[in-house]
Amino acid sequence: MKKDELILRLAAVEKELKSRRRDGEKLLSYNAVKKHKKQLAFHKCKKRNRWVFGGNRSGKTECGAVECIWILRGVHPYRKNRKNAFGWAVSLSAQVQRDVAQAKILSYLPKSWIAEIVMSQGRRDSPAGGVIDQIKIKNVFGGISTLGFKSCDQGREKFQGSSLDFVWFDEEPPRDIYEECIMRVMDRRGDIFGTMTPLKGKTFIYGEIYLNRKRNPEIWHEFMNWTDNPYLPKKEIRLMENTLDGAALDARKYGKFSDGAGLVYPEFDEAVHVIKPVV
Repeated sequence: MKKDELILRLAAVEKELKSRRRDGEKLLSYNAVKKHKKQLAFHKCKKRNRWVFGGNRSGKTECGAVECIWILRGVHPYRKNRKNAFGWAVSLSAQVQRDVAQAKILSYLPKSWIAEIVMSQGRRDSPAGGVIDQIKIKNVFGGISTLGFKSCDQGREKFQGSSLDFVWFDEEPPRDIYEECIMRVMDRRGDIFGTMTPLKGKTFIYGEIYLNRKRNPEIWHEFMNWTDNPYLPKKEIRLMENTLDGAALDARKYGKFSDGAGLVYPEFDEAVHVIKPVV
């Protein structure tokens, strides 16, 4: 190979490497400078059922989204990676999906990593403004990984059938959907992880995960609060502290479960369980 040709090839390789670094810049910068110790503890934990109970703006959703991207891309620094991963991101509703979990996932996904987008609502060329059904993501091992988006208001039946590598719950799901998803990861010995603010009080998650009444050795949990997030200004923290008190402050700052929060029956839905008066 001639010297000039070698130089051109090396320049092309360098250009490609720079492009790849630029594409993955946000993912590479995650916990690279300022360390969020509890996010790192979550990622490093080898348990198969991990939960972060965190206040708003504590960094909980961020670590859930990054965990998904690492698994799908095949670049998880603390776990064995797979060529073709398949997982779900589960939100409370389609609107919440679009505004929170979906938006966070897209923020870490350069276009060059996306093989295909299937929309439930909206246009593929503008996915942030619609509701995504599935994203196909290029895996570094040469495969294609799939992230499906689900919402709890679809009902348990929509969660049947699939065999999954992971399920991410962004906020607390109903018990029947949680139990259905446990079945979905069984075949592949997959993972369940959740990031939530416990606004509903001491629901089944309190007993199942926090207290771990069944003594499941695969369950792990962590609490995140505002002061754990190194990017949240102290002035903003003081402002929010002066706005809230009591059970609301416990839940939204510390991610704590409270007797004073939520409904006695959290599955109560006025649209379903209230009928017109019988005359």
